[in-house]
Amino acid sequence: MLSKEVLKVVSRVELSVRGTLDAVMTGAYHSSFKGNGMEFSEVREYVPGDDIRSIDWNVTARAGTPYVKKFVEERELTMLLMVDASSSSEFGSGLEMKGEVMATLTALLAFAAIKNNDKVGLLIFTDQVEHFIPPAKGRKHVLRLIREILYFKPKQHGTDIQGALEYAGKLLNRRAVVVVMSDFLDTGYERAFKVLRKRHDVLAVSVVDPRELELPPVGLVELEDPETGETLLVDTGDSAFREAFKREAKKQTKETKESFDKMSVDFVRILICDEFKDTVSPLLEHFRRRAKNR
Repeated sequence: MLSKEVLKVVSRVELSVRGTLDAVMTGAYHSSFKGNGMEFSEVREYVPGDDIRSIDWNVTARAGTPYVKKFVEERELTMLLMVDASSSSEFGSGLEMKGEVMATLTALLAFAAIKNNDKVGLLIFTDQVEHFIPPAKGRKHVLRLIREILYFKPKQHGTDIQGALEYAGKLLNRRAVVVVMSDFLDTGYERAFKVLRKRHDVLAVSVVDPRELELPPVGLVELEDPETGETLLVDTGDSAFREAFKREAKKQTKETKESFDKMSVDFVRILICDEFKDTVSPLLEHFRRRAKNR
């Protein structure tokens, strides 16, 4: 059972995504992902232009006139939301931490899934798989997922994306939609992504804070790596340092995008903005493009 306090927080998250969900997300989501195949629907009389390979010869023989089989896409999908809960997700220079944005995006995708009668599950990872909720349907199930992602306290600090992907691959027996949310401050995960995408529809969502791309001139600042605890004193008043930081961040962003392109894995970069509609717009645009291409 959810406490009244938790229900209030979960309901607030649901309310924050409802406008985006109802306006665009559900239809775009539905059109973006393929089902698990085609299933028989009915037979009907042949009309000129029908593929003759779809003729049902048994029914045709009985009726004395051509009939064709009609198939529809088997829509029910399974979505697995994989969320990085390593210590770097606790960084944020604005109103929300990266982890909080990931939680809201998780809620958005989970509600889109159940509105389309799909199953949705949750896997939370750091440098180990910390928590797994098997895919299921229904609003109560999604509320549980949101509660878990909002209140979960990870045991570890580091990141092992490869290990999480390999774990997910062993869990999923049927083709699924796998969404991996992280800042991707890790290496060595390329092979695991390639293996997973052979059987599943994989989407990588990178969540980035603006201060990870550019530093403001605020004088001496002690920077700390949240995963290792290593600290570094830097002078942000030095324009040369700020420019070098900006160039390196731009380089890393480009290399990450190119890496996913080489893996043939869909990639969306989310830059945290003050308004949620601006933060989520790259994800919505990605679904629109997918729907159009289908």
